[in-house]
Amino acid sequence: MEIPYLFPVVGIIRNTQVSLVEFGALKNMENVGMFKQMTESQVTDVHFKYDKDSGLESIVAIHNTSRGPALGGCRIIPYTSTDSAVTDAIRLAKGMSYKAALAGLDLGGGKAVIMEPPHAYNRENLFKAFGRFVEELNGRYITAMDSGTTVTDMDNIATRSSYVTCTSSVGNPAPYTAKGVFLGIQACLKTCQDFNDSLSGMRIAVQGLGNVGYALCELLHAEGVKLFVSDIDENKVNRCVAKLAATAVPTDQIHKTDCDIFSPCGLGGILNEQSINELRCRVVAGSANNQLLTPECGELLLQKDILYAPDYLINAGGLIFVALTYQGFNADKLNRHLETIHHTLLDIFRTEQQIKESGSVIADRMAETILFGNKNTEPLNA
Repeated sequence: MEIPYLFPVVGIIRNTQVSLVEFGALKNMENVGMFKQMTESQVTDVHFKYDKDSGLESIVAIHNTSRGPALGGCRIIPYTSTDSAVTDAIRLAKGMSYKAALAGLDLGGGKAVIMEPPHAYNRENLFKAFGRFVEELNGRYITAMDSGTTVTDMDNIATRSSYVTCTSSVGNPAPYTAKGVFLGIQACLKTCQDFNDSLSGMRIAVQGLGNVGYALCELLHAEGVKLFVSDIDENKVNRCVAKLAATAVPTDQIHKTDCDIFSPCGLGGILNEQSINELRCRVVAGSANNQLLTPECGELLLQKDILYAPDYLINAGGLIFVALTYQGFNADKLNRHLETIHHTLLDIFRTEQQIKESGSVIADRMAETILFGNKNTEPLNA
């Protein structure tokens, strides 16, 4: 289902539903019609933009605006097809709605993707064109940083639209995402009876040392954690080893590390049947999006007595930061709101222990109740 770009204007597809597809199954979804994806998930808009002068090819998916405008990052990736870009936008938009709901924010969820041109291009002009696209949506969607985008990109968007955050005047959300994961890990410690409340001496394996992963390692190191780390970028690993006394682990072995907590902070889809059976930890708690390859993986973790912190809740710190700074709240308000991650996770873990249902399913149900009441919806493959 390759979608042609016929006009250099915004195209809009409207339906009352969209589906979220987990990261690992993205390729499989390319053969599923877009309207079927939308019907399975509850999105209100999918917008398309082509700009001849800059070469911009972009898609914005808006999942839900019942609680406020849709906030979500803009990523730029060299997608292999329009189908995969559409699917990525749809699945991520739904995830943002769920994340905002559980984070207690008066916002909906949306996501923008830009198909990175395969040839040389003027990045400033590209993002200014994207800014015009965002402005044309009249505030239904607020954009922010995501994979492949930078503060400079957000500044360029801001020259054409006011519906943007993560600009140089705001800052990078990564430290706040890391702080939220750190608070979530503390909630895990309180839940597991075989742990005490202190992180000192604990063994934590961190997969992925990008902005969030490294910031998390700094927080953990300060608490006396023994770190095991991996990343495809050897320079990032070497920095962590040198500065944080971490132990380097090959990328294909990090999830097999004998540790207390496995913290995936890279790409999604890491938790599948095979990798779960190879885990040697008591807790999975990290910043990566869409960690479960399928919803059934959450049940498998429960069966193996591995506590799983639902990813779109534990990694909500960055969203809380961009939302509250966009709305003009101060640092004290921001730090207090970050604590909702800790408290909501404790609620989910208590319910999991009481009814013996996976935390991922419980989190989905909580988010859906906030967004839709008690209507049945498709599970979120988070």
